[in-house]
Amino acid sequence: MRQRNSTTFNQLGKISLGLAAAFLGTIGIKKIGRKAVQEISRKSIKIIMTDIYDENLWEFVSAATRVGLQNIVEANMRADQGSVIERPLGSPRKFPSFDSLMFNFAQLHDFPTPGDRPIDLAVTIGPKAAKPLTLKIPLIIAGMAYGYALSEDFKVALAKGASLAGTATNTGEGAWLERERKAADKLILQYNRGHWSKETHILRQADAIEIQFGQGAIGGVAHMLPAVSVDKTLRQAYGVKPHEDVVVHSRQPLVSSPKKLKQLVKHLRETTEGVPIGVKIGAGKYLEADLAVAVESEVDFIAVCGAAAATKGSPPILQDDFGLPTVFALARAADFLEEQQVKDQISLIVGGKLLTPGDFLKAIALGADAVYIGTMALFATSHTQVLHPLPFEPPTQIAWYTGKYRKKFNIEQGAKNLANYLKSCSLEMAEGIRALGKTSLQEVNKDDLMALDPLIAEATGVEPAYRPMPY
Repeated sequence: MRQRNSTTFNQLGKISLGLAAAFLGTIGIKKIGRKAVQEISRKSIKIIMTDIYDENLWEFVSAATRVGLQNIVEANMRADQGSVIERPLGSPRKFPSFDSLMFNFAQLHDFPTPGDRPIDLAVTIGPKAAKPLTLKIPLIIAGMAYGYALSEDFKVALAKGASLAGTATNTGEGAWLERERKAADKLILQYNRGHWSKETHILRQADAIEIQFGQGAIGGVAHMLPAVSVDKTLRQAYGVKPHEDVVVHSRQPLVSSPKKLKQLVKHLRETTEGVPIGVKIGAGKYLEADLAVAVESEVDFIAVCGAAAATKGSPPILQDDFGLPTVFALARAADFLEEQQVKDQISLIVGGKLLTPGDFLKAIALGADAVYIGTMALFATSHTQVLHPLPFEPPTQIAWYTGKYRKKFNIEQGAKNLANYLKSCSLEMAEGIRALGKTSLQEVNKDDLMALDPLIAEATGVEPAYRPMPY
């Protein structure tokens, strides 16, 4: 017994000595490492502080501060490729935005709504249509194209997530997907500027049709999916031959004049037996002239896309230097429909870098009936599944049709995450409506807002926050 105990103590002693040696070794390495790092840092900083600019790496920091890393990277892309570069997910430029608007608080002058009072967030698109589109929440998934941008599984996840949240999703300008139709409770078909997805049996499956003339990130510029990127599946979906490009024209093929648009609206309304028919446009300088054509054509809704909108890829010049900022576009569109006395007949949907529940509610207050969300829906649906491509590939590689990790995407998880996101945003909007002392989305208007600067105050018709209000 004594011998066994002695052996055990010896073993424990060896283990203890080993641990102690390892501990001391770690401390030694740490000290040596700290000393080495410190010495390297001192030398490096000294070089930066003493070398003349011609030999100093800080030259790049100085230049990057002046020019911007984005511009340096894109200049190098242009130098390398010698062709038009296509930037995904919109402009990094800071446009005038909803950040310069704040909501009122109801407290004594007006009382806030009790916390247990239900808030009505429902919205109807095309109230005068024979078959209006009624949604539980005013958040709609924006058009993102199958094949051009997203994989089939990702489109299905968007449709399922929207359905779980009680709202609609938009097909985008991509080819028709039967799986998307089956997964979507409410589906808005984007009537593209190409030739696909326009058969009668497809049109009749839509809950609304949006005739696309342009969008904020690319305007009405023609673009294409080159034949080398079109596999057998996409050729069949888009109805193109081998070695044939998939082309989105700069104009709607059937609309050569305002009169032709009215005829197309009438044709689609008759074909679908009365679902809402609308148009989508990127907002430009002559926005009111475009809106006048749409109103004259008797559309049921108008979707206006601001300059801050995103897309799968478009030239930076179109993202950074064209169009109206979303907050200006919305204010002008809402005022125009009010002036034409059609605000109760034609629904207004707005999109373009609307990022938060606060943005969404501010857009409603300025006159939108609903908002399109694209980039944020992309992020929410991807959620932790972006960990598959990271850190060596961009997170969008889980979502794009050509993404290296698209096959690892889980539809059910993506749909659940999107539904959770939409639910969370809706609950926050409801809290905001309670804070205003109201009970319905329809009661929110621009009187509930105040502007932080004169530019936004003038552009939106909202009272400046710095000016005392009469009481």
